[in-house]
Amino acid sequence: MNKSKLFCALVFGSMLAPFSANAENVTVTVANNSSIQRQELVEVSVDDVYERLGIKKGEQFIVKNALGQQVAYQVTYDGKLLIDASVRPNGIADFTILPGSPKPMKTFVCGRQYPERVDDIAWENDRTAYRVYGPALQRTGEKAYGIDVWVKNTPDLEVAKRYETELSNHSKIEELRKAGKTEEALEMQQETTYHFDHGYGLDCYKVGPTLGCGAPALMDGGEMVLPYCYKTYKILDNGPLRFTVQLDYNPFSIGKDNNVVEHRIISCDKGSNFNEMTVWYDGLTTPMDMVAGVVVHSEDTESVIYGNDYVLYADPTDNPEKQNFQIYVGVLFPNGVKSTKAIMYENPSNGNSGHGVGVVAYQPQMKYTYYFGSAWSKNDVRTLNEWKLRAEETLNALRAPLKVTLK
Repeated sequence: MNKSKLFCALVFGSMLAPFSANAENVTVTVANNSSIQRQELVEVSVDDVYERLGIKKGEQFIVKNALGQQVAYQVTYDGKLLIDASVRPNGIADFTILPGSPKPMKTFVCGRQYPERVDDIAWENDRTAYRVYGPALQRTGEKAYGIDVWVKNTPDLEVAKRYETELSNHSKIEELRKAGKTEEALEMQQETTYHFDHGYGLDCYKVGPTLGCGAPALMDGGEMVLPYCYKTYKILDNGPLRFTVQLDYNPFSIGKDNNVVEHRIISCDKGSNFNEMTVWYDGLTTPMDMVAGVVVHSEDTESVIYGNDYVLYADPTDNPEKQNFQIYVGVLFPNGVKSTKAIMYENPSNGNSGHGVGVVAYQPQMKYTYYFGSAWSKNDVRTLNEWKLRAEETLNALRAPLKVTLK
């Protein structure tokens, strides 16, 4: 290429480059019309953002707050842009979106399957952690149906570390026992098990053949029908702000219907004590009551609150006298329920006295959404009354979302 053509090419290129680089920035305005402080994820259509920015779908962009700092964001599997917004009472918060490569983002929420622990799927945010049980556990014959809670008192992600620490020491503990070194084996077990608190939380919630914390179940003749462990799964979102997983279960028979299949989509957001659950049933041809709730343990059957649209419980843990703390669990029904009530067993077993549930009039092909969650008395919620306030404010926020506009 001669100098004349090269000069023309450079000039032409320099004329084009600013055109794409100077695309219009987008302003996201989040308005809080309530009289309380709000801190939650807000959603906008990411396709609208791409269109307004004038960039191609999938190209990178940056989100800045009003101070000009880059903030973490996430594009979800269903086309939403998530931004973590803090908005004062009756105030607004502005965010600016512009083309560019964002700085590395801190991950606040994540999860995965743990085939090394009989196919558990565990996830966590900066407040607490949960797990559901998989096909490998079902093949052992162990009865574990519901949703488990792992309490934590750190915002850091540490579930993977719990699994690694405990599972990597099983063989060492067994070797010590075989060698007759029982005290050393016990000491190592206590130092590495996630059933003890080592300063950042533990697993001390009893599930077994129950709803645990928040699982759904169809009702048949007054009895709950749970589909055991999940059959297949698909992780749809995995941080930094939201974890979403779809769980599909084995077919089961109920009433006159055969081969009913339960499906769940569970989402967990940064900063929230509650997960969103959407449940539906393929193959169901007749209306039927569905319940969602929490197991009530025999050590404390009184600390249950039944609201019009929530059920809350101060769970006593798997060892109340030695743990001396409570796990607060609950289910919220912003879309309403027929009633909330207790379903107690005539003959309690394994410390399970029954359940506190909300009753839903489920219709075939219906997708029903509710929320389940937890907190810990050694972390962010100290009393059952405080848990009640947290639940009521969460319900109010769900029914009056922050108003989000693009400019």
